[in-house]
Order: sequence, then C-alpha cells, then structure tokens
Amino acid sequence: MKEENSDISSLLKDSLNQSPIGETKNFIWLTTPIGIAALNRNKKQLNPIYEVAITEGLEISIDLSREEKEFHQTENGMLLIFYS
Repeated sequence: MKEENSDISSLLKDSLNQSPIGETKNFIWLTTPIGIAALNRNKKQLNPIYEVAITEGLEISIDLSREEKEFHQTENGMLLIFYS
C-alpha cells in the first residue's frame, strides 16, 4: 500500500509543475493522470472544502458534483482530486 501511495504522490507532484487549467478565489485547477485537481491556495482550512471546490469549479465550467473525491497533502498544500 505504501508503494501505491508513493506512485500517486509522484503523479501528483508532476502535475503540480504543469500549467493550471484555471484559477478561482480559493483553488488552482490542474489536470492529473487521476482526474481534475484543485490545489487549495489558502493556508486556512475551508469548510466544507469539497462543497467550496465544487461551487468554484462551476466558475471555470467544470461540473464535479457527481465525481468521486479524495485529498492528498502535498508540499504545495492540500490537493483535492475529483475523478470518475
């Protein structure tokens, strides 16, 4: 399981170096091999963070309301991943 987490972390780290597909008030939006990622640009915790991300995703024409979701803590901050 640890190797799987390492592989995911490596994929996400590579994606953080790519140009974003959009930016909103609280997130930088990226594509990853796993799905769409929302990097929390704030140091403070947003509550409820997934609902904020889904609402802001609509601002850049991404409907994430039916997607599966998970989060990963990265060196750059909390990264929310939305995927089918």
